[in-house]
Amino acid sequence: MSHALNGLGKVDPRTRERVRQAATELGYRPNLRAQRLRRGQAKAIALASSMPFAVAGGPSRLGFYMEVAAAAAESALSHGFALVLVPPVQSGSALYSVDIDGAIVVEPDAADAAAAQLRERGLPYVALGRPMPPDEDVPYVDLRGGRVAELLLRHLHEQGATRPALIVGSGSRHSSVDALAAYERMAREHGWTPVVARVAESGGEQAGYEACAALLAGHPGIDAVCALVDAFAVGAVRAIRDSGRSVPDDVMVVTRYDGLRARTCEPPLTAVDLHLERAASDAVELLLGRLRGDTATPSVAVSPEPRVIARASSVRASRG
Repeated sequence: MSHALNGLGKVDPRTRERVRQAATELGYRPNLRAQRLRRGQAKAIALASSMPFAVAGGPSRLGFYMEVAAAAAESALSHGFALVLVPPVQSGSALYSVDIDGAIVVEPDAADAAAAQLRERGLPYVALGRPMPPDEDVPYVDLRGGRVAELLLRHLHEQGATRPALIVGSGSRHSSVDALAAYERMAREHGWTPVVARVAESGGEQAGYEACAALLAGHPGIDAVCALVDAFAVGAVRAIRDSGRSVPDDVMVVTRYDGLRARTCEPPLTAVDLHLERAASDAVELLLGRLRGDTATPSVAVSPEPRVIARASSVRASRG
């Protein structure tokens, strides 16, 4: 009976079908806990990050991290795995106390605490976003950080910006590293004077406000701000207004993630469709491939081409 229900052993197909039909009629459900014990699997994967909620979720907990979690949970469940959502891992033992088979680490930083704890436990993991350092042997989904920044900066240039500034996280996540490289490349291309602020993620919106206020005071000719973290961008909008300037007529603002903050900001923020649902699903597939020991599973999955969603924060009436 066990072999028939679980697709194991040499059971005549007709017998297997009769057993399954009888089980359905009787309302039989397998004991999942017993199955996990027998197979030595937790049938669960974790979603973890060292990214603080100040930038990944915010007060509403409906930010970047939560959107990834929803898509990953749906994909994992379709394969019979539960998703364990781990709060931001800074240090301590967050990932030592959960029974999991592996994990997805969201945008790991250099010396990432979540990745370090998984390695100590000997658990496989994949990264959503290129891991740092880039030569680390970890499968990942490429979120195309450089391309995202390039598209935002080109949009600002097309809208007439000649003195754009960049606000990025102070860590070494791929999104910050790639954005800085793209900004420096385009500054050379267009003759911009580079103006960059590196901001601690844990400061959230207020850190973005203070960084933008300092940039405006030190470089009053700034006519655009590319704030990669949406919390920083919302803070930048406040700083611009408090300086007596208007958005977008005096200073345009764009950000990376098209989430709740970007859409509800006043004015709404130009942002990018990162195709997070697809990226999260790809990360689950990469991880399950590792768990199966499937050598045909690729080590890198590339997200679709990002798309700029232009909104009022960067579209000037004279240009449309």
